[in-house]
Amino acid sequence: MRRWLLAAFLTFLAFFVWIPLWLLISGSFMGAKEMTQNLAPVLENASGYASWPIIAKYPTLQPYVELLLDTPQFFVMFWNSCIQAFPIILGQVLIGAPAAWALARFRFRGKKLLYSIYIVLMLMPFQVTMVSSYLVLNNMGLINTAWAIILPGAASTFPVFIMIRFFTAIPDAVTEAAEMDGASHFQIYLRIGLPLGAPGILSAVVLGFLEYWNALEAPLAFLNDQSLWPLSLYLPNITADNAGISLVASVIMLVPALLIFLFGQKYLEQGITASGMKD
Repeated sequence: MRRWLLAAFLTFLAFFVWIPLWLLISGSFMGAKEMTQNLAPVLENASGYASWPIIAKYPTLQPYVELLLDTPQFFVMFWNSCIQAFPIILGQVLIGAPAAWALARFRFRGKKLLYSIYIVLMLMPFQVTMVSSYLVLNNMGLINTAWAIILPGAASTFPVFIMIRFFTAIPDAVTEAAEMDGASHFQIYLRIGLPLGAPGILSAVVLGFLEYWNALEAPLAFLNDQSLWPLSLYLPNITADNAGISLVASVIMLVPALLIFLFGQKYLEQGITASGMKD
């Protein structure tokens, strides 16, 4: 009985979690007239109450056609999101993985202090470091370029915090055996650390992509030219006239993040298993 009650409670919570997603998908198939009737009290300050049917009364693909065929700005912003998010993830792996390996496997003076600095930087919200980051990027001449988003994101400390836990879980006996066989530190990192720490690296990749694919504050602060804005800044401009297109854009923007999560889900599970490895 207790198990059935727990399952019913979790199903009830999952239902409320799925409601916004279902409304988003069903709204993307509404025509302009139906969308205006449903949202006019909210977007146009009309009298009455807004309504939202579970299923569109008159489903149509017109919003998808209008966005994908008649809105070239959408593809520009989609491309901007790609050229900002993917280099950030690549940079986090190239910079964060060696740093996490060094903090997890080596002993050196100042290690605890350095790790504490990483933790403090990770806990600082963007609003705290926004002014200092802007001044540095401005002096480097990178404001209003994609590099203003890529470089700070690639140097993020959050992936290091995640990877350290997985690299620490690698048994010492494995690395000691490699050292006895004459392997260098770089060979151990490359042939043992990366394969065994792959769940942690991919966990950081999944979480990092979800964060920077939906980034809002950094592009608003560092990009003045709207032609450089990512897709996440296209979505807030919702009015009664383009509400249907905005919902379609939200659905399309959700697809890459969903695919990345589904791809990395098994690695997240492997990461949980890897954190429990023993000698």
